[in-house]
Amino acid sequence: MSFDWGILWDNIDILLFGAWNTASVMVLSLIFGTIIGGLVCAGNLQEKSLYRIPTRVYTHVFRTLPEMALIFWVYLALPLVLGIRMSAFSAGTLALSLVVGAFLGEIFRAGIVALPRGQIEAARALGLGFVARWFKVILPQAIKLVLPAIVNFITELLKLTSLLAAISVGELAYQAYVLGGQSFKYNEFFTSVAIAYFCMIFPVTLLARRLEKKIAA
Repeated sequence: MSFDWGILWDNIDILLFGAWNTASVMVLSLIFGTIIGGLVCAGNLQEKSLYRIPTRVYTHVFRTLPEMALIFWVYLALPLVLGIRMSAFSAGTLALSLVVGAFLGEIFRAGIVALPRGQIEAARALGLGFVARWFKVILPQAIKLVLPAIVNFITELLKLTSLLAAISVGELAYQAYVLGGQSFKYNEFFTSVAIAYFCMIFPVTLLARRLEKKIAA
């Protein structure tokens, strides 16, 4: 059996469109997930149970729920519950955003908790207000600590986008599946998908490793 490179070139526009959708889902999920994660982190750091318990429940649920089950539930059940229409792209982005929010919330919380308590007390002693303490003392140091973990999580998020093929989101894996079904050239198309994901993920992995070494130095 020969490997047909020509069929990949003939369908390069469709594959590139799938790669664009993959990147779009990842970026949008990361943006919305970061906002959710910030709110979750803030709730988890509160001393009052009224704020802490709901965010802890959210974190445990969306970190343990299988991503595929969540994707199908958001796509099939949530529109019926809310009485709205939702495209596969929107449903997939929302599902991944909920997962991202739960994981980033814990990553943010770990970075803030890891800060020496003395630095926060010193900021108070210098007369810095609440906003100044967070944006001048706490957040810059916390972000530096958690940046490698965030970059590592982005690689996992890239791989999670392939699950959206199950609800017909036109990302890279779905396009390869459709093209493979039309031409019976599954080997060629899924090999190209594997290479594409490697080319996207490997540089991010190297960046995470470099950041870890830089912080440890």
